[in-house]
Amino acid sequence: MNSLKNVVIFGATSAIAEQTARQLVAQGASLYCVGRNKEKLTAMLDDLRVRAGDQQKIEGSVADLTDSSQHAQLIASAEQQLGALDGALIAHGTLPDQQACQSDTVKMREEIETNAISVINLMALLANRFEQQQWGVIAVISSVAGDRGRQSNYVYGAAKGMVTLFAQGLRNRLAKANVDVVTIKPGFVDTPMTAELDKSGPLWARPEHIAEGIISAMQKGKGEVYLPWFWWGIMLIIKHIPETIFKRLSL
Repeated sequence: MNSLKNVVIFGATSAIAEQTARQLVAQGASLYCVGRNKEKLTAMLDDLRVRAGDQQKIEGSVADLTDSSQHAQLIASAEQQLGALDGALIAHGTLPDQQACQSDTVKMREEIETNAISVINLMALLANRFEQQQWGVIAVISSVAGDRGRQSNYVYGAAKGMVTLFAQGLRNRLAKANVDVVTIKPGFVDTPMTAELDKSGPLWARPEHIAEGIISAMQKGKGEVYLPWFWWGIMLIIKHIPETIFKRLSL
């Protein structure tokens, strides 16, 4: 069972990450939170400090995580402020407009940079740090969209697929160093990022429920986790549809 006493969260002001932070604080964790929006991050840190006990530390930094040159210093600051790091959650990202990405390759590259390259850079730096200390857990939020390319969101899916594959390699490498790498694959989650989508139907989940699954997976050191669990079965079916049939579907 992994200890989650000192955790750094990247993209901390996202709905899922914020709920995860609250639940970690309730379990006694100290946190270092990184977010892009100064007002939202300040409000979040103030809220977490009210919830935290006297022995818990709640710190953070404002940063644009698409600027990979900041990543090493952010990790160093987190470790310095908390005294140690035994867990990391990478939760930043965007949900791009597929049509906009198709018509504007600059936009497409920006979305790949945000959802894949910046995430992978953080994972690589954290992997080196945790490998050196020989313990810890790195969790990254990928998506079920990365399991198979679909016409409706293949730019986003390609970015998440890159993250998933990179995490698989890290998991294989870091197992020898007693470091767990956890890939979180949420399905449909009711967050501000999905505000424009139709949320009717039984497949939508609340951020607080996803947060519970993230913490459990990090503590247990699970490999790939679908949240909610039933997405494992849904994606198993989608992944095994023959290509001759799949390419004719409007998914």
